[in-house]
Amino acid sequence: MDPLPFRFVVAIPARYGSTRLPGKPLLPIGGVPMVVHVARRALAAGASEVVVATDDERIGRALDGTGVRVALTGADHASGSDRLAECAAQLGWPDDTIVVNLQGDEPLAPASGIRAVAATLAAGSAPMATLATPLASAAELFDPNCVKLVRAADGRALYFSRAPLPWPRDAFAARRDLLPAGVPFLRHIGIYAYRAGFLRAFAALPRTPLEEAESLEQLRALEHGHAIAVGLAPEPFPPGVDTAEDRARVERLLAGTAA
Repeated sequence: MDPLPFRFVVAIPARYGSTRLPGKPLLPIGGVPMVVHVARRALAAGASEVVVATDDERIGRALDGTGVRVALTGADHASGSDRLAECAAQLGWPDDTIVVNLQGDEPLAPASGIRAVAATLAAGSAPMATLATPLASAAELFDPNCVKLVRAADGRALYFSRAPLPWPRDAFAARRDLLPAGVPFLRHIGIYAYRAGFLRAFAALPRTPLEEAESLEQLRALEHGHAIAVGLAPEPFPPGVDTAEDRARVERLLAGTAA
């Protein structure tokens, strides 16, 4: 893997509490805590530093000997970006540091995608970047759990939504079970990169009406007038772990016996 012509850090928010899976970062996958798998993905991407920002010392202890730094943060953060803003302040990262926010429940995140979101940010002037991938089916387009986005000709995000987006009027007037050709349907991938200075500023911004309506934190940046650069993922991002069934699926995939 060739080194990138810039440095970036990966910060992994890992909250112990979880409604569906308490202690989720510590769930064993192949005998290894999930947060360790995620950290290994970040290290494989070539980050100059990997930090896990957590509210629980047990998660920190699980990372002993991995070469990953641990930042103990508050337990009352509303989002991962809020937790990472505290982490950035603790560690004193300069404002221009590229920080990749890799979710702590993404043990299969490809190293190429981690590098791609950092490169998307580094290549332009937007203070924030993320990734997208073409939608595979009409079922995905109409699934509110699948976040869609549209972007401008320069690659910057215009909007993110849980609703079908865009809406090809004539094609969908005839049928809605197939995606019409030639329409740029994109699924959002929830990995972000920010400059550290913007990360701290973003966390301080007040929540916005569209953010609250869609329950999509990235809309806060757009509503406050900040650009988000959108790159295309170079390879698929497998789903993360939200349920016990997800954990079992990831375990099969890591064992090479996925069904």
